Amino acid sequence: MKKATGQGISVSEKVGYSLGDVSANLVFQIMMVYQLKFYTDIFGLDGTIAGTVLLFAPLASAVIDPLVGIVTDRTHTRWGKYRPWLLWTAVPFSLFYFLAFHNPGIHDKTLVAVYATVSYVLLLAMYGFNNTPYASLGGVMSGDPRERNSINTFRFVAAAVAQFVVQGLTLPLVDKLGGGNVERGWTFTIGLFAIFVCVFSLITFFSTRERIAPPKQQKMSIREDIRKTFSCTPWRCMFFLTLILYIALAMWSSSMNYYFQNYIDPQALTKLLSRFGWEVTPHEAYTVGFSVFNTVNAVVQFFGILFLSSFFANRYGKRTTFLVGLTLFVLLTAMFYIASPENPVVVFVICFLRSLVFAPTIPLLWAMVADSADFVEYTYHRRATGFCFSGIVFALKGGMGIGAALAGLLLSLFGYHSGSNEVQTQSAVQGIRLASSIIPALLLVGAVFAIWKYPITKTFNEKMQAELEARRSFEKLKTTKDNELWQQT
Repeated sequence: MKKATGQGISVSEKVGYSLGDVSANLVFQIMMVYQLKFYTDIFGLDGTIAGTVLLFAPLASAVIDPLVGIVTDRTHTRWGKYRPWLLWTAVPFSLFYFLAFHNPGIHDKTLVAVYATVSYVLLLAMYGFNNTPYASLGGVMSGDPRERNSINTFRFVAAAVAQFVVQGLTLPLVDKLGGGNVERGWTFTIGLFAIFVCVFSLITFFSTRERIAPPKQQKMSIREDIRKTFSCTPWRCMFFLTLILYIALAMWSSSMNYYFQNYIDPQALTKLLSRFGWEVTPHEAYTVGFSVFNTVNAVVQFFGILFLSSFFANRYGKRTTFLVGLTLFVLLTAMFYIASPENPVVVFVICFLRSLVFAPTIPLLWAMVADSADFVEYTYHRRATGFCFSGIVFALKGGMGIGAALAGLLLSLFGYHSGSNEVQTQSAVQGIRLASSIIPALLLVGAVFAIWKYPITKTFNEKMQAELEARRSFEKLKTTKDNELWQQT
């Protein structure tokens, strides 16, 4: 396909944009992987209470997301509609991140639960005000499908780096910075991450530019934005895909922490780590082993995004790439149930393959949401990019809350005892295994169905983008001629 006129993006701008997702993932990956474990083992909350917090907070804050989309679509500054929100939210986003993982000295468990809920609601609300405009910005930097794939590839390569830092280095940093005090280690670690969250948000603001604006004749109407977006089949598919996908991902990510600590045999894990030069005791095997597991996950995804995503998407289309990758992802997720605790090699092999097949799909979700926003403009001659993306962020946060809550509920139902030093029953371990494999795999079948119903194929997308570019060029020419005629008059 011919590149859209004026839609080429420099490498430096793509890198600058990608740092915004490093900022978001320094927060998001902590919430996905460690939030439930932090609440049960650091704040000392029961699994059911922790799960309730993780369910209520995202749902309470998620109602803000559509408002964010409506407000950002109606923002008019010399910097554009979406960029300025990265500037305005950089400091409060970082501050609320720090507060959500710091107990200011509360000991009563009821008050701890209240504090956890309030601080998490504030963090997620600010996440919406930061990340929804950020995601929307990626949809208006270029209308060219190849550039859009490239932008999102840069973005999620950077996200994979953040994933590596968070998943691979968080527990070692907590041990190192805490000096034996786990709670203090978490405070210092999150404080360090929060500084980078602020800095990278500011870099993204200063290094990017918006190029796509709504049609000139478009009148502002909240009712029309909602009606047209909800009637858009591609957007509905992406909404349900995101909701189900993040329910499954949140459940799996939260549970794997427990899986390594309570299911994998520490002696077997110690022997495996020693083969690769990590001399650890069985007591240290969980911390090091889970960090290595997360590192494998992040590194494979990094290279998979870098070398496979754009290649497959440009060759076969985003929908086909996503459908095949997600189907294989379902099968490999279920396989964690059959892995033996005495053979952690199998766990790492499954992790490698699972990350490899999922990696090409990671950048495509947001590129497909941008295509859905284009579909609304193509079909209805309206553009509501912020509202389209805010709905997907709503689904993401809701899914994340539901998934983590389900994991916490399962742990309690199967008899998990809160506390980092508790010995768990066989029933509790069985619950951990199910939440780490079979249950999220079954949920992911629904995500496969959603992407199967997504109607924007590679051929249709090329046709749609060509027509939209022609419309925008005509509007620009018409505006120029009208201005010239007005000046002559």
